Order: sequence, then structure tokens, then C-alpha cells
Amino acid sequence: MNLLNNWLLPGQVAYVVVCVAATGVLLLLARWDGLTLADLGLDAAGVRRGLRWAPLLAGAVLLVLVLLLAVPAGQDVFRDARAVDLSLGQVLWRALVRVPFGTVLLEETAFRGVLWAMIRRRRGTAWATAVSSVLFGLWHLMPSRGLNRSNTAVGEVFGGGSAGVVPAVAAAIVAMIAAGAVLCELRRRSGSLLAPAALHWAVNGFSYAFTWAANRWWLAG
Repeated sequence: MNLLNNWLLPGQVAYVVVCVAATGVLLLLARWDGLTLADLGLDAAGVRRGLRWAPLLAGAVLLVLVLLLAVPAGQDVFRDARAVDLSLGQVLWRALVRVPFGTVLLEETAFRGVLWAMIRRRRGTAWATAVSSVLFGLWHLMPSRGLNRSNTAVGEVFGGGSAGVVPAVAAAIVAMIAAGAVLCELRRRSGSLLAPAALHWAVNGFSYAFTWAANRWWLAG
């Protein structure tokens, strides 16, 4: 899947199509394994709980981004070439289509939905969270390859040259393992797949929007 999205079919529309198709396959696999909607956190009660969590999580992400932007030490986080050079239309596409219906849909269904539920039923919550989080971290190996060159804050820590690639990727994987554990715990506490999906979308989608806007109206000088 990562090969398709990062090398073979890197286009924006193709990315979403591949993610939606892969999500469908995962849901068929879950049904074949005997998982219910409740096991996946997608039953009616789970959806209602997730909808209650969503605005709180989105608000928390917005607050963190505003604080980072307001503090000089945090502003380098927003100097990221992956969003700075986008047009307004491209930013809206990424935040409102690519992220929720591509990245979040596939990754949450895979790691906090199907995989987590399968392992939890067989080995318990701790194993489900550990395995899911490690695999989620490794999933980001390929997308993190150019992180030290595209993001100023990461480049300052690890260096922007080829020597900084390996440590930057390793740090990104560790960070994503930790993020995966947080999302799994949110999935457990909320009883809903929508809660980690909302947090995941808020972090990715708002980051695109804040980075794009900040470099035009806040950090331009």
C-alpha cells in the first residue's frame, strides 16, 4: 500500500481511491474474521460517543497549534515545504478530502479498527495496542524519508543533508509509535473509532491549513 501511494500511484486522486479500496478490503476481512461493528467501534452507540468526543479533540488540536504559532520557539514547526508551496485549492483538497477520506480512513480502519480488534479478541488490549502502535510507526517509514529536508524544525535537529535522513526517519517512527499508542487508548476509552479518527484528522488537516496560512500572513516577514 505504501509502495502504491508513495511510488507507483502518487497522484492526489489515485491516493484517495487506493485508500478507499483498501479500506473496503479491510472491512471484508473483518467480517470474514467475525468482527462486529461494535468490535470495530462503528456501531450506533460507538458513533454517538465518537461524535461527542470529536469537537473536544479538534478544539484541543487548534489550541496547541495556536500556542505553537504564538511562541517563537514553536514557529519553525510551521516552516514546512510540503504545505508552504500549495495553492489554496490544494490545501483545501488535502485538508478536506485527501486527509479524511485517504489517510485517516485507511489508517484508522487498519490500525485502530480491524487490526486492533482482531488482536484484542485473541490476546487482550495491551497486546492489541502494542502491536498496532509498532506497525503504525513502521508504516510511516517511507513517508518520513524527506522530513529533515522539508521541515525546518526537523532539519535543525537532525541536519538537512543526507546524513540526517536516517535519524530523522527513526525519530519519526518512534514518534508515530507513541502517537499510535495514544490513538489506541483513545479508541479504548471512547469505545468508538470516530474519536481517534477525529484527532488524526484534526492534527493532519489543521496542520496543513495552519502551515499554509502562517507562512503567508504570520511568518512572511
